[in-house]
Amino acid sequence: MSSTAASVPAEANLRPAGPPGARQGIPSLRDRIPKLEPRRKKQDAPNPTPIPDTPALPPRPDLSTLTFKTPSRRILSPADHELFLASPTYKLVLAFVFRLSESVIDAPLSSVKDSELSTPVKGILDILNEAEALCRDSPPNETGGSRFGNKIFRVFLDKVKQQTTKWHTSLGLENADAVSEVSVYLNQSFGNRSRIDYGSGHELNFAMWLLCLYQLAILQESDFRALVLRVFVRYLEVMRLVQSTYYLEPAGSHGVWGLDDYQFLPFLFGASQLLHHPYITPRAIHQELTIEEFGGDFLYLGQVAFVNSTKTVKGLRWHSPMLDDISSAKSWTKIEGGMRRMFVSEVLRKLPVMQHFLFGSLIPPAEGMSEPDTTGADEEDEEEGGEVDVFDKDGVRHVHQPRGWGDCCGIKVPSSIAAAEEMKKRGAVEQLRRIPFD
Repeated sequence: MSSTAASVPAEANLRPAGPPGARQGIPSLRDRIPKLEPRRKKQDAPNPTPIPDTPALPPRPDLSTLTFKTPSRRILSPADHELFLASPTYKLVLAFVFRLSESVIDAPLSSVKDSELSTPVKGILDILNEAEALCRDSPPNETGGSRFGNKIFRVFLDKVKQQTTKWHTSLGLENADAVSEVSVYLNQSFGNRSRIDYGSGHELNFAMWLLCLYQLAILQESDFRALVLRVFVRYLEVMRLVQSTYYLEPAGSHGVWGLDDYQFLPFLFGASQLLHHPYITPRAIHQELTIEEFGGDFLYLGQVAFVNSTKTVKGLRWHSPMLDDISSAKSWTKIEGGMRRMFVSEVLRKLPVMQHFLFGSLIPPAEGMSEPDTTGADEEDEEEGGEVDVFDKDGVRHVHQPRGWGDCCGIKVPSSIAAAEEMKKRGAVEQLRRIPFD
């Protein structure tokens, strides 16, 4: 037998018995590596807050029994606010706004034709056109690059106030007391005269102006779709011009963590428009081509485009993280339900917003509310330098108007629109800053 043949059994004896994984000193990887299993997607936690229903729109009031009066603030304490939330007026406001939203389900802006507009709707559009003309005829004075409100805004508001009687007469409203009551809501919808700011509370005043016109039977339920897709859209256009002209500061803004510095209703109405859209998904707000193509037909996309245009940082996730988070929703149905919740929780149930809400005969206060201020001074008459409450908290100086709720710290908030406009003046409109780690 050769030496080679003799060595085969010897080498075989050196091999350990069993599979290779069981060799002496070598751990079995089969026992160490966990079994791969498909990852199950974590289910979203259900929202415990129910989606608010649309209350029935109550019958219009009997105008022969009404005594028209100048609207005034009646929510002067937390108890007043609770009375409002339990009142028929709360349901009236909710019913009107939600009915407007429901009227535009799956309806693009182009679905309303000029030939379908009623005479009162055309009259309201004429009013907004004239308001825009008043803004263009009242250019701001140069403030050396300031990003805070321009005081010429007050000149614009004074011009608007001078025209309100004529405007309402053109709508067929002849009762002088009724004109005085309704005009207050329209005047307040353009912003605050003393603070030179604008927010969702002023936007709500515009909706309440439309509600008053409905209560007076000037507007009908058949006008609701046109009120959103033509009238409200025109109001947005006018207010964007006003904001960019006078650098209106955000009223009670919560910064980038809020939905928007100025508006809310475009997102509620816009979600209804897209409720069952076959291919535009919530993620579409990140697609520039989709926003460019459809932003002119859907309020939600159009408002996102406007928000993007007013920021000096590029990217929704940096300047509007709440909008970015909402875009991860599976459907517009979830977003529309969330917007309903937000309208209740962030507008109607927010004291800093509702403390400025105005009650008259067409939008009556709840029984038991505080009586209106009898000093004759109302919010729009407050002048700069008036009596304020000043105190220190944690080393920060706070300044609050005595009739406010202290939701802010008294520090003026520069307008994001102003920042964007100042960039345009310097020719840097296309040079948005990117976050360093973007």
